[in-house]
Amino acid sequence: MKIAAGAAKGLEYLHDKANPPVIYRDLKCSNILLDEDYNPKLSDFGLAKLGPVGDKTHVSTRVMGTYGYCAPEYAMTGQLTLKSDVYSFGVVLLEIITGRRAIDTSRAAGEQNLVAWARPLFKDRRKFSQMADPVLQGQYPVRGLYQALAVAAMCVQEQPNMRPLIADVVTALNYLASQKYDPGSQPVQRPRSGVSTPRTRRDL
Repeated sequence: MKIAAGAAKGLEYLHDKANPPVIYRDLKCSNILLDEDYNPKLSDFGLAKLGPVGDKTHVSTRVMGTYGYCAPEYAMTGQLTLKSDVYSFGVVLLEIITGRRAIDTSRAAGEQNLVAWARPLFKDRRKFSQMADPVLQGQYPVRGLYQALAVAAMCVQEQPNMRPLIADVVTALNYLASQKYDPGSQPVQRPRSGVSTPRTRRDL
């Protein structure tokens, strides 16, 4: 969550502090560099584009970027907005939460595209635990998982105007990154042979 919050903060600087605003256009995990304390830095601004100015809502440009991270409206029309970056950030956040890649051709057909796999699961809170990175082995705050998935779900909305501003994403993730996890203070998702316990299912 600290890495996600820091990456969102980098986007917030480009969108809200830079004048004119800058659209990063190629946000993906491999463009987020970490120092020894896991502080993230956005790198590779080769595709960055000056954003819309005045009453313009978008800039039109040749579609560039990385498959799996591109917002659908940008991929289809070449119309690039600040919300295109928010979509890409949502994909990165989903990768962090799930431990999956944006596109993974080694998986079954319905699971190769991360966003397409996640969308139906977003609609059923009982399935949220299936989306947590299995490497965590259930050792995470359940409420934190719900909140992180809620942020990711908002960011990858099909309609750009339904996506949040990056500043709001920063606020939400800063809160999540500041939470301390105490395994003894709450029910834990303890997988038993890869399945969650009945009690945990009821909790969901």
